[in-house]
Amino acid sequence: MRAFALGLLILTAASPPQVRQWRDEAARVTITRDDWGVAHVRAATDADAVFGMMYAQAEDDFPRIEANYLTALGRTAEAEGEGAIWQDLRARLYVSEPELKARFAASPPWLKRLVQAWASGLNYYLASHPEVKPRVLTRFEPWMALSFTEGSIGGDIERIDLKNLQRFYSGELTSLAAAQVNDGEPRGSNGVAIAPTLTASGHALLLINPHTSFFFRAEQQVTSGEGLNAYGAATWGQFFIYQGFNPDLGWMHTSSGVDSVDEFAVDVRGQGQQRLYRFGQHWRPLGVRPITIRYRTADGRLASRTFNTWRTHRGPIVRAEGGRWVAFAMMDRPVPALEQSFLRTKAHDLSGFLQVAKLQANSSNNTLVATRSGEIAFLLPQFVPRRDNRFDYGKVVDGSDPRTDWRGLHAMAELPNAINPANGWVQNTNAWPYRAAGPNSPDPRRFPRYMDSVGENFRGLHAVQLLSGRRGWTLEALRAAAYDSYQPGFAEMIPALLRAFDALPASDRRRAELTPLIATLRPWDYRWSAESVPQTLAMFWGDALQTALSKIPDEPRNASMARLATATSPAQKLDALEQAKARLVREYGRWAMPWGEVNRFQRVSSRIDHPFSDAQPSIPVPFASAIYGSLASFGSAPKPGTIRWYGTSGNSFVSVVEFGPRVRAVAVTAGGESGHLGSPHFNDQAGRYASGALRPVYFYPDELTSHVERRYRPGE
Repeated sequence: MRAFALGLLILTAASPPQVRQWRDEAARVTITRDDWGVAHVRAATDADAVFGMMYAQAEDDFPRIEANYLTALGRTAEAEGEGAIWQDLRARLYVSEPELKARFAASPPWLKRLVQAWASGLNYYLASHPEVKPRVLTRFEPWMALSFTEGSIGGDIERIDLKNLQRFYSGELTSLAAAQVNDGEPRGSNGVAIAPTLTASGHALLLINPHTSFFFRAEQQVTSGEGLNAYGAATWGQFFIYQGFNPDLGWMHTSSGVDSVDEFAVDVRGQGQQRLYRFGQHWRPLGVRPITIRYRTADGRLASRTFNTWRTHRGPIVRAEGGRWVAFAMMDRPVPALEQSFLRTKAHDLSGFLQVAKLQANSSNNTLVATRSGEIAFLLPQFVPRRDNRFDYGKVVDGSDPRTDWRGLHAMAELPNAINPANGWVQNTNAWPYRAAGPNSPDPRRFPRYMDSVGENFRGLHAVQLLSGRRGWTLEALRAAAYDSYQPGFAEMIPALLRAFDALPASDRRRAELTPLIATLRPWDYRWSAESVPQTLAMFWGDALQTALSKIPDEPRNASMARLATATSPAQKLDALEQAKARLVREYGRWAMPWGEVNRFQRVSSRIDHPFSDAQPSIPVPFASAIYGSLASFGSAPKPGTIRWYGTSGNSFVSVVEFGPRVRAVAVTAGGESGHLGSPHFNDQAGRYASGALRPVYFYPDELTSHVERRYRPGE
């Protein structure tokens, strides 16, 4: 009866050819939901599998799909109002409907089929769920998929400062769209691959541990008769598994410190539409792109503003500085980026994976790879422009000097990769590549300085410490290492605090006041737990000490954290401890607070901008911020109206995989798979998430059989 009613519904919502196409595609797809709500999609062709994949994603959380494409297409202001105009303008500097349509038309036939199925799956979901009311995107077109191509958080474009963009194109600064409270947590990931020579089973192991904002990706399995069989995390609205594995190979991305984005300052002359910029001894015409941004007014109507934007051969103008205009250069290759993102999910050995990587359309993500044949690799992003190393591309360079211009891309052999290193492991924690394989890491002296801009971090030190000299690794041992509670940052910082206290004269008033706190910190082993009082004290102290640290303009977060112990004085360290005590007493009534009473996971709303409340249920989380070296990351902070700290980022999808004759894997997703508050899978993984108790993955049909919650075709 439901299917019959659905058919009548679709007939009223779409033309007959579309109805027949969607019905035919749906009839070729099977979706099996396991007892955690994870969708296992199976179809005869890759395109039909994509159709089912998108339908299942939309079932779980259509609002996040729409939000991602409003951002990517530069249409958020149509939903959220005038404050989002500048975010939209930033996106539209790079995407436009005519250009995306042209690129779609020129795409390989196999990719066209996939993005057509992508659009059909989403449109079929909307047609069969009339109760779902999109804010803006009531229909998806295939070309739209080319606006959002690589799956990572943020992306290169977010380095364009919105305030500077607004000042340049409007001459004034008004309020921007409200942002969520920043928890101060670095967005990134951990990845580890271990070769068979170091494992108890003789099989390679892979840790997949992205650190993103929570609920950023869907956990899915997508299988076709054309060789696709990928399991892992897919960013909402995208048709490829971004971090995951197939029967032969797994891949994990970590945000990279490679410099693949540059700013070029140019001299400009002329008036109106006839402006020129200098390049060497010549003056070239600036390109002009009119961009019209529609936005929702307070009364619900749509209004618009039009901007004439400028661009050089290096990219669009995004601001002015010192009387010059600044052009922004980044990778803009949507078709190869989509090709690389999808094709790597079908690679079956390292050679095949590297062949796909030659598309050179990954600009911001390191990749850790492990294979069933026992190969492992750390790969830098493959889109790395070749530049003159005499110039500092970490700063604005002189774009009028031709010597600063990009000169093609580095070949993969020129990058600081680590492939099958003799030490038997590779790792990355959003740190530099020069410790990716311990003693067998690339030598930084062999590479231009723009290959890394972030340096080492405390998580990197932690990972190397855990991996070095150890053998007999198992899946469970790697899972335990991913949740190892040691924090090297505090191991460096706390002794400096203790020395500062011990040097106080006996008459100093702080000695009596701080003695109980110091007595709590002195025997601490620098390990987090939900019961730990020193963990809470150290976190509040670290917050206060960071505000005392002298700032260096444009300093990477890794570098500032590395000098926190040495670049603050003994007095600043003691002052910060006093401030931490006062804050704890003010907010909680006492300073001796167990960490789990402060640090909480809460999911009580399906809203993307999740509201938090101390009066609503929440659970304690023992792990902590990654900035002090915790591999398991939980970015928490007080939210508006709360005293407790609630997490919004860090560990999200976590998986450990063993590549034997049959893949064995465990995983967990923050909260649960569904974005619907009433679903049993909205928050059913929260306890496992907080405890690190990863659940078995049902990768093979015989594993899934006894865990089937529902099996159906799209539309049923």
